[in-house]
Amino acid sequence: MSRRTRQRGLRLLVKRTLDATLAGGALVATSPFLLGMAAAVRLSMGLPVLFRQQRPGYKGHLFTAYKFRTMREAVDLEGNPLPDAERLTAVGRFMRRTSLDELPQLWNVVRGDMSLVGPRPLLPRYLPRYSAEQMRRHDVLPGITGWAQVNGRNATTWPERFAQDLWYVDHWSPGLDLQILALTVVKVLRGEGISQPGHDTMPEFMG
Repeated sequence: MSRRTRQRGLRLLVKRTLDATLAGGALVATSPFLLGMAAAVRLSMGLPVLFRQQRPGYKGHLFTAYKFRTMREAVDLEGNPLPDAERLTAVGRFMRRTSLDELPQLWNVVRGDMSLVGPRPLLPRYLPRYSAEQMRRHDVLPGITGWAQVNGRNATTWPERFAQDLWYVDHWSPGLDLQILALTVVKVLRGEGISQPGHDTMPEFMG
């Protein structure tokens, strides 16, 4: 049975303090590297360097999430975007494989839009497709990494991913967050779970 541990009180203060401290420190420490990544995106894909997109956060409220661009803005003869596999560049594939494209979201953490750890923010168009139970993933701040990301990442199915997100919502703690952060480093270094077989990115959730 789930414990449904609410994010509030002293434990929430600890989480927010940990988020702001680690994310702010990481932004300062990696700033030369971030500038280098920005230059690589600029040279390989042009402007803009950052990909901005509205994502649902706490309680489904929308915020602007930031990532490094990984795809070219290429369309077919009818003006429709080409498939992801055809728009991903070599630099983009490398950034996705190493999760470096997510680094600008440290700014989202500093702002309080996101946490270092939580369910990944998905697309706004998914909101009406969720069941009431799946919608509970928005009872906490979304994260750069999460329980689902260290237990299969994009190689899992949507039901598995949502089940892992909800397990985190019901069992979160500062200690669990630190464990997930440590496991994330291991997963990124191993390059595990980047995509499902036959897909360059996670297939769309249809409900």
